[in-house]
Amino acid sequence: MEGFMMHVDGKEVTREQLDLIPLPQESDTYKPVSHYHLANKLLTISQVILKDYLLVGEHYGLARNGNQMFAFFKFQKDVGDLALSLAFRNSYDRSMSIGLAMGASVFVCDNLALQGEIVVMKKHTKNVWLALETTCIQTLYRSQDCFAKITEDAAAMKSYPVNDLEAFKLMGLLYGRDIISPRQLTVVKEEWLRPTYEEFRPRTMWSLYNACTEALKSSPPLTVMEKHVQLHHTITALGGGGR
Repeated sequence: MEGFMMHVDGKEVTREQLDLIPLPQESDTYKPVSHYHLANKLLTISQVILKDYLLVGEHYGLARNGNQMFAFFKFQKDVGDLALSLAFRNSYDRSMSIGLAMGASVFVCDNLALQGEIVVMKKHTKNVWLALETTCIQTLYRSQDCFAKITEDAAAMKSYPVNDLEAFKLMGLLYGRDIISPRQLTVVKEEWLRPTYEEFRPRTMWSLYNACTEALKSSPPLTVMEKHVQLHHTITALGGGGR
């Protein structure tokens, strides 16, 4: 199974490699949060709350010389093509706040489907770890409802036929709304016309959706979660999702 890309200057790393990035200096108003310790904390809390789920994958990406990090965990409960995912981000250069989002991963390609709000920790203050733990617990308790909604949306997309003309119109809409970039638009078109994976050869909204999420793998950590959520909302608003 392939990994995921992190923009042009990004790279995928292991959890252990996160601990090799030097932590910024702490000040009276700023308490940096370690990429490595953040990943460990979220993994521990996830495994405690998601008792009926098995961790089946974890991915970590770094950009800007390790100053930005984006990652996600995959948890499986039932046999199927979707896994429950917790996506999260962090930075050492204050370019973005800690963010959490719940969603799903498509097993065949590790494409993300993020639905709902992105929970953002706005301040790296002295009490950041306590606030982070509370936020993560609250988010994870809502995760199964979120996953059920995405599973419903995926089923609806699979039954929603799309021809080339409709696909190209939607690509233009996504580009016009700045959800996908010009470079990513080329990837979406290629994945739609010549899908990398057999599962996405049917001409449906699900195949087009995954062509888009494949392209979004190259989004920078600063915007990747927002782009996935915007994509999901746009697709489902057009009728390609459960209601």
